[in-house]
Amino acid sequence: MQLNQQPLITDKGKRINQKDKKRKWSVEPYMYLIPAIGIFFMFTYWPFLRTIYRSMFLTDNRGIEKVFIGLKNYTDLMTSESFMNSLLVTAQYVMIVLVIGMGFGFLTAVLCNKTFPGLRFFSTVYAMPMAIASSGIAMVFGIMLNQNIGAVNQLLGTNINWLADPKWALLSVAVLTGWLNSGINFLYFSAGMSNIHGSLYESASVDGANGWNQFLYITLPGLKHISFYVIVVNIIGAFQSFGQIRILTSGGPGQSTNVIVHDIYRNAFQNFRFGLASAESVILFIIISILTVLMFRTQRKET
Repeated sequence: MQLNQQPLITDKGKRINQKDKKRKWSVEPYMYLIPAIGIFFMFTYWPFLRTIYRSMFLTDNRGIEKVFIGLKNYTDLMTSESFMNSLLVTAQYVMIVLVIGMGFGFLTAVLCNKTFPGLRFFSTVYAMPMAIASSGIAMVFGIMLNQNIGAVNQLLGTNINWLADPKWALLSVAVLTGWLNSGINFLYFSAGMSNIHGSLYESASVDGANGWNQFLYITLPGLKHISFYVIVVNIIGAFQSFGQIRILTSGGPGQSTNVIVHDIYRNAFQNFRFGLASAESVILFIIISILTVLMFRTQRKET
């Protein structure tokens, strides 16, 4: 009678196997990451660290740190009426961009969710804004909003100076930005709707649910997670808007469109106050980080 003999593993053998496993986790794979990490550090983390460092100095016109002043740039901003106005303008701007960008993107996605002749053509048209540079469309938009020859006044029968009137300038720029964001939002929402299984709608129809109830209890809950992602991306993008504001209004008239990013540009490259502009950049980073964390925590509580 033969017995199945298993090889004995001694403590020494176990230690050898453990050493072999440790050797498998070698440094070699991480060596391939060094170029990417180096480039990422050079163009992302290092400039950010330099910005924090520069925000605690008075600089010359070339941006070179001269006098260490600690947190004085931050305290000056917190007591500055211009900066507080920029915060208020930015908040209004972000809300308008978010509503228009998500609203138009969601509406077009719902329209293209049904099969009809020319669906691909209309889908391409709705997604076009994402392929247009903000600077180029801003120049076209500036002509459209011209008080004398602009198409907007011609179509509406009005005589409004859209970009020079403080009541309309911020709304005009925000509508443009929202429309530019609507293209990518359309793709996000379309992808989210395509992931909702058709059997859910069929079951709802059998149970007697009409189109509105299907939209309310199937479509909207199915888009919950993608909607959260779209909100986060649109808020971050709206906070970083600059090109269209610079081209159309340059922060004016007065301070009506002087969002934080444009105020940073103005302090750094027009007033040569690089330390103050760096402090504004750090504050903007903190604001975006806080909003992002709050939104993620809210999302976790709901799930």
